Amino acid sequence: MVNNAVEMEDVCVTFNKQPVLKDINFSIGLNDFLAIIGPNGGGKSTLLKIILGLIKVNRGSLSVFGNEPGNPTNPIGYLPQHVSFDPDFPINVFDTVLSGRYHGFLKTYSEEDREKVSEALREVNMLKMGDRQISRLSGGQMQRVFIARAIVREPKLLLLDEPMASIDPEMQNSFYNLLSRLRDRMAIVLVSHDVGAVSSHVDNIACLNQTLYYHGSVENAAEPLEEMYKCPIDLLSHGIPHRVLKKH
Repeated sequence: MVNNAVEMEDVCVTFNKQPVLKDINFSIGLNDFLAIIGPNGGGKSTLLKIILGLIKVNRGSLSVFGNEPGNPTNPIGYLPQHVSFDPDFPINVFDTVLSGRYHGFLKTYSEEDREKVSEALREVNMLKMGDRQISRLSGGQMQRVFIARAIVREPKLLLLDEPMASIDPEMQNSFYNLLSRLRDRMAIVLVSHDVGAVSSHVDNIACLNQTLYYHGSVENAAEPLEEMYKCPIDLLSHGIPHRVLKKH
């Protein structure tokens, strides 16, 4: 029986002989809602990519649902920091999400695939826009479509790399509410620079700058965050929106 979605032990990654991740030891629970925070170049995106099997570790052990990373049976949804697409390509919202049910060449989409697309779009409140061209969406709407595409295969782990980057502040609360609903069915890992915002929504925080400074509850994260950023940090306690743990 698998106890965690991800388990890492002494994981190290280097690029061109330069260390990117050093001696990483941590795990992601099956129902975790985790934020990974840290400065630019600290290895946050790299950490997601080794979980996906896109980057190989140089040392250490890593298992994803008890398998090697990159195993096609690993139930993972992924939203990268930058989604590349041609805005002039004539594809609508429904077909964009349907592409997430890809089964390989020469295999057609089934009625079940289309039902799953409708369910995913309903989950992100975009079902009524199924016929709209993807290029005509706002940044927040587009992120919702890409989330639907990431969850349409019903993953047990959802990896989100800076998903709030293209969403205006007014849309961010509804986006966090969406993630709160999704976490009932999957573990969610959210990479972000916005320490104050994510701390009021997630259960746990991992502070990463090449090495892991802290991995645990939000309530105990202020001191290791200050050590990593070298400045005072404001944190809002999860579930207590007006309790500030550390004054800036």
